[in-house]
Amino acid sequence: MPHPVSDQLTEGIEALFGRSRADLDAHTATTDRPTMLAALLDALATVELAEKNIEFQRERLLQLASPGRDIGPAAAGHLLDCSRRIAESVATRDAQARLATAVIQSLYRPAAPAATPVAQTPALTAATVRAH
Repeated sequence: MPHPVSDQLTEGIEALFGRSRADLDAHTATTDRPTMLAALLDALATVELAEKNIEFQRERLLQLASPGRDIGPAAAGHLLDCSRRIAESVATRDAQARLATAVIQSLYRPAAPAATPVAQTPALTAATVRAH
């Protein structure tokens, strides 16, 4: 199952830093001080974990609620637990994704604008200078 939120974040981080995710992970592993890159990669890892948990809990929920399966008190508790875990993971994913996206957008460096030509003023001639 695709994970569109983490895929978009990965693309944004790679575009911002101009390197692949593997290179960025390797770079942060060599640094012992906190950096914005490390914080973004941590948020991305949290989003990825939440997406995996959503997928797992969804599959479990479908198993528990399969047609023909008897739903007793124990199964009802498991259904409720899966639903709660999905809701928590969605909230975590969305919050981390919003935060990381805001940081990426605030750090985005647009290309330098093209230099605008400076208006040329006519050079003063000796005759103009004497006239004043």
